[in-house]
Amino acid sequence: MTFLEPDRYFSRLSHVDIERDILALGFRHVLLDVDNTILTRDTHEVPRDVGVWLGRARDAGIAFCLVSNNWHHGVYELAGRLELPIVAKAVKPLPPAFMYAMHKIQANRKNTLVIGDQLVTDVLGAHALGMKAYLLAPLVEQDLPHTLLLRNLERVIMGERKPEKAPTGANASGMEERHE
Repeated sequence: MTFLEPDRYFSRLSHVDIERDILALGFRHVLLDVDNTILTRDTHEVPRDVGVWLGRARDAGIAFCLVSNNWHHGVYELAGRLELPIVAKAVKPLPPAFMYAMHKIQANRKNTLVIGDQLVTDVLGAHALGMKAYLLAPLVEQDLPHTLLLRNLERVIMGERKPEKAPTGANASGMEERHE
């Protein structure tokens, strides 16, 4: 496996099965990207299915830390609303932010999973530290200009690979999929 190849690829966070894809594999901690992973870039909202999934995952005992390259005040407000610790201004894929985030939630590399929407920041950063990484398709196509350039590289690397399919009729959290 290359440093830029995700361990798994999903269309959205709510398609990751909490029990099968996280807990059964020994992960108890998740370092979670923000922009276009849990927060839409266009409306700056957390979609309902993503919010429900986060609540169910927390109820299942998973500890989260948000890790974002974003430096705007809104990312801190989001962390406050979600009651999650955050490492902002992370400079992903460099290791220090990932290490600091694990420290914040008393995690280690073996029991921590990284989930995000970019190969060059999230997947590369996780793999550089020997951690597993799940890639998500971005919530929306709107993005920053430099991120859009990286998306072209991602398309080349991912080739024809498609996200894993969600269970028919419901997402992995067991609720009907509704995009608001």
